[in-house]
Amino acid sequence: MTSSTPTRTFDELVAEAAAVPVDGWDFSWLDGRATEARPPWGYARAMGERVARASAVLDLQTGGGEIFARALEPLALEPLALEPLALEPLALEPLALEPLALEPPTLEPRALVPPATAPTRPVTAVATEGWPPNTVRAAALLRPLGATVVAAADVPSLPFADGAFDLVVSRHPVTAWWTEIARVLRPGGTYFSQEVGPASVFELVEFFLGPRTPEERAVRDPERAAHAARAAGLDVVDLRTAALRTEFHDIGAVVYFLRKVVWMVPGFTVERYRDRLAELHRRIEAEGPFVATTTRFLIEAVKTGRRPV
Repeated sequence: MTSSTPTRTFDELVAEAAAVPVDGWDFSWLDGRATEARPPWGYARAMGERVARASAVLDLQTGGGEIFARALEPLALEPLALEPLALEPLALEPLALEPLALEPPTLEPRALVPPATAPTRPVTAVATEGWPPNTVRAAALLRPLGATVVAAADVPSLPFADGAFDLVVSRHPVTAWWTEIARVLRPGGTYFSQEVGPASVFELVEFFLGPRTPEERAVRDPERAAHAARAAGLDVVDLRTAALRTEFHDIGAVVYFLRKVVWMVPGFTVERYRDRLAELHRRIEAEGPFVATTTRFLIEAVKTGRRPV
């Protein structure tokens, strides 16, 4: 039986994906067109738990602010002030057949108090972002939640005082500047991050660029990150890795992904890679989804009193 849904052409799929805005870090446009398994540690939830305990938090390279907003939204509402219930004493008349002297019951009002362990909004919440379209998007999303967005390029010089934060977070930073992260953390403060791992989605990268060198495949190695963190004076308390199945179901998903994640195929444009895109389109049509492996690692490090190496 043939499908009643007409097959979209290569040109239609590519034109649609090339016209979609790619600001922010929301990948919902790929729903139904690409899939990626999620790491088992649940970064957004775990980050939210840490933000709820922090007094001053910095989100580095926030993108469009979507993940940071998810952490701040539950904390944005002030505790509800509940007045004690005003309960009037119940007036009971004595029964007519056998009079009884009944005292009205005394009902004590109960004050409903939020539990002492309820999460609170950080006194200071700051996010940095270097790409202007994302900076605008993040500001619109985060400012109503009490966060300040600072336009800051991805360079090893953060515009903050020493020891300004007790929590620094970052999801998929382009670069982790460990010395600066350690500098802006207070003693006992924590850095918590999910990062892109080595050779992530390299099946797709190598389809367009050819084989990568061993050195290129080793970039973003989690053990190297842990070594750099320790050299900056941080103690690594958690380091986990995950290899995740990723599928691209049509060529439009590939175009959108490479336009959004610009470091995968630097200088990517539809015009420049049209022939390779057409070849990949034919392959997907004949064989099914293009499969790649996404790699991620989770790192948590605490600033101690020891001097950097």
